[in-house]
Amino acid sequence: MGNFAVLLVICVIVVILFAAIVAVLSRYRKCPSDKILVIYGKVGTDEFGNPRSAKCIHGGAAFIVPVIQSYQYLDLTPISMNVDLRNALSKQNIRINVPSRFTVGISTEPAVMQNAAERLLGLKMVEIQELAKDIIFGQLRLIIATMDIEEINADRDKFLVAISKNVEIELKKIGLRLINVNVTDITDESGYLDALGKEAAAKAVNDAKRSVAEQNRDGEIGQANAQQEQRVQVAKANASAIEGENLARVAVADSEALRREREAEALRKATAAEAVQSARAKQEAYSAQQEAEQARADLEKATQKADVIVKAQIAKEQAEIKAEAEAEVTRRKARGEADAIFAKMEAEAKGQQEILTRQAEGMKAIVEAAGGDANAAVKLLIAEKLEDLIAIQVEAVKNIKIDKVTVWDSGQNADGQNSTAGFISGLMKSVPPLNDLFRQAGMELPDLLGKPAEKEEEIPHFEPEVVSAEETPDTETDDEM
Repeated sequence: MGNFAVLLVICVIVVILFAAIVAVLSRYRKCPSDKILVIYGKVGTDEFGNPRSAKCIHGGAAFIVPVIQSYQYLDLTPISMNVDLRNALSKQNIRINVPSRFTVGISTEPAVMQNAAERLLGLKMVEIQELAKDIIFGQLRLIIATMDIEEINADRDKFLVAISKNVEIELKKIGLRLINVNVTDITDESGYLDALGKEAAAKAVNDAKRSVAEQNRDGEIGQANAQQEQRVQVAKANASAIEGENLARVAVADSEALRREREAEALRKATAAEAVQSARAKQEAYSAQQEAEQARADLEKATQKADVIVKAQIAKEQAEIKAEAEAEVTRRKARGEADAIFAKMEAEAKGQQEILTRQAEGMKAIVEAAGGDANAAVKLLIAEKLEDLIAIQVEAVKNIKIDKVTVWDSGQNADGQNSTAGFISGLMKSVPPLNDLFRQAGMELPDLLGKPAEKEEEIPHFEPEVVSAEETPDTETDDEM
């Protein structure tokens, strides 16, 4: 029983070891010749110490570390595609069609393989084909735009070299290489290439005809020399031959004239076709130039309009800002003037209030000094202003000017005054006395200034007395005051 347990343990250990060996061997991957083994995950660093995104192996094998590494294959099978380029613009502004066939494949160069691992891993062949086709289309258009049609059509090797150079550089960026390029035919919609072909064919035909004519000429010359020698030797025998020769020469001349006529007609047609194609090309060039000039004129017009509008907008904004600034200055000036007026009026009001306060305090002191008797206080104030009041009363008659007074004096009145003294006395009494002024004000003069008379004296009334001229002579007195 103990031996059986030991045997069982040994078997288990053997099975585990075998499974481990199988697992290890299963992670050891061999790379076929038509594929590239791409190992990604933790694959080490490059020469600069940066982590590598992938490790590419073409041929041989590698061990894939479990958990931290994985792998995929890139197929090296060539990809063939038709690139039918239409309406590509050449250097002469003529659109041409360039149908071609390209063959590309994933490159096995180390740097390019790394690009393929980074950009093509996981893509299907159709997706890789579309990506390569887009790049080829762009480079073809770029190359055609830098070459003339004659150069593209005549020097195919130069055209193919330019394609290979430019396309190869762009394809390497995504990990591909150009294997083959085959341009089937080049055509254009304007018929320019057809005209060039017809011109070349006509030139070849003309050269061939010229060569035939030269050979015929040499043969005729040789034949004529032989015949001349023969005629010299046997003139009589060849008389009939000479006549036949003349007829043959006429036929030859007619044939030669017909040949030249046909050659001239072919040359005329070729020249006319060339002129038509040249005129058509110039017309298209002129149309394109006219469109460009019109676009330039529209651009210039839009530029001028934008400049005018922008300047007008700037002038408008400047005027608005200036007007707003002037209005703000006016408002601030008005507020300042209003504040100054308010401060002035407030100061004047405070001054008036202070004056009235001081006057009230003075009046209060005067009343207190008068023993609280308001009338006595008023009398004191009037006594202080009496001189001014009398001066005002005198001023009432001071400035009265009497140029001339005529008095008929009839002697003395009962009171002993003559008429002139009575006139002056009445004039003075016309001025209101102080007592009347005080009564109008509701006050009484103090006793020290005198009391009013108990009865007003009658103002003597002057009545002119008629006397004769003999008793009392008229006296004219002129007084100026």
